[in-house]
Amino acid sequence: MDAQTKIELEAAAFRRLQKHLMEERTDVQNIDMMNLAGFCRNCLSRWYQEAANERGIEMSKEEGREAFYGMSSAEWKANFQTDASDAAKDAFKKSHG
Repeated sequence: MDAQTKIELEAAAFRRLQKHLMEERTDVQNIDMMNLAGFCRNCLSRWYQEAANERGIEMSKEEGREAFYGMSSAEWKANFQTDASDAAKDAFKKSHG
């Protein structure tokens, strides 16, 4: 496989993951993703931002989130985020504290 095809396949897989998380599994909370997988939507948006910055493209944290989420953080929180359970908060503290 040539390098360009590899990049295109990786980009397609990323877009599929993004669609899955942003359209199909809005019920899954970021804290639960962090507890189970060690990353969440915010991590993916930060990695997107960092990749842009590394290439000389100025992008703020909020702009990165908006690019990944397809909406502002405030909109996402209002539409999809729920309060984390005490168990989820405790698990997060244990694994990331």
